[in-house]
Amino acid sequence: MTIENEEQLQRLRAAGRVCSVARDAMAAALRPGITTAELDRIGATIIEAAGARSAPALTYDFPGTTCISVNEEVAHGIPGERVIAAGDLVNIDVSVELGGVFADTGASFLVGAGDPRLARLVRDGKRATWEGIRAVRSGSELAGIGDAIGAFARKHGYSLLTNLASHGVGDSLHDEPREIPTWPDRSERRRIADGLVFTVEPFLSLGAREAIDAPQHDGFTLHARPRAATVQFEHTVVATPRGAVVVTL
Repeated sequence: MTIENEEQLQRLRAAGRVCSVARDAMAAALRPGITTAELDRIGATIIEAAGARSAPALTYDFPGTTCISVNEEVAHGIPGERVIAAGDLVNIDVSVELGGVFADTGASFLVGAGDPRLARLVRDGKRATWEGIRAVRSGSELAGIGDAIGAFARKHGYSLLTNLASHGVGDSLHDEPREIPTWPDRSERRRIADGLVFTVEPFLSLGAREAIDAPQHDGFTLHARPRAATVQFEHTVVATPRGAVVVTL
C-alpha cells in the first residue's frame, strides 16, 4: 500500500490503533497461570468490538485470532491450552483488517523477573527495532533498515534470523514490497517510495540464525535454529521525507 491522501492515512491509523490496543491489553494480562487461549480471547474481544477482523485468520485460515509464541516458538504460535509460567518469553503478534485496510504489530515480553539475559534481550529487541525504524525515509535504500539493525546486533553480540523478513502491508497482510531484510543484505537494491506502508520487525536472538517448522508440523508454528532465545518487535510504518510515521504505537 502507498498512502496518497489523508483519508487513506486515517484508515490505516484506525487499523493500527486496534492492533496496538489489543497487543497492550494482552500484555497487561500476561501472568503465570494464564493460557495462551485465554490471552487470545482478550485480543479477540477487542478486535471484534472494533469491527475489525483477525488478519491471519482471514488470510491464512489461522486457527486463532492472534499469534502467541512461547519460549522455543519464535513466530506464528497457535493459541491453545499451553499455560504461561514465570520466566517464560512470550511473543504477541496482532494483525487486523479494518475497513479493507491491514495493519500489523508484535512485541515480546518476559513473564516475571526471569533470566537477566532474557530481560536484556527483550530490552535490546525493542531498541533494535527502533534502529530500523529510524532508518526509514522516503527515497532512502530499503537496505538501510537491515544495515542499521545489523550494526546494533553486532555491537551488542546478538544474531538475527535471516529467513523471517519485514513486508509491505495495508492492502493485504503481506503486501508489496515482499521480503524486506532486517539484516544486512548486499543484494537489496530497492528504494523506499514516498508513502510506502510496511512493517519493521527484526528477530533478535542469543544465537539463532533461522526459523524452521515446529516438530509438530502444525503448518504455522516456527522454532529457532540453532535453538536459542529469540524476540521480535514489530510496527507498521509509513515512509515520509521526514522519516517514519508509526501507526501501531
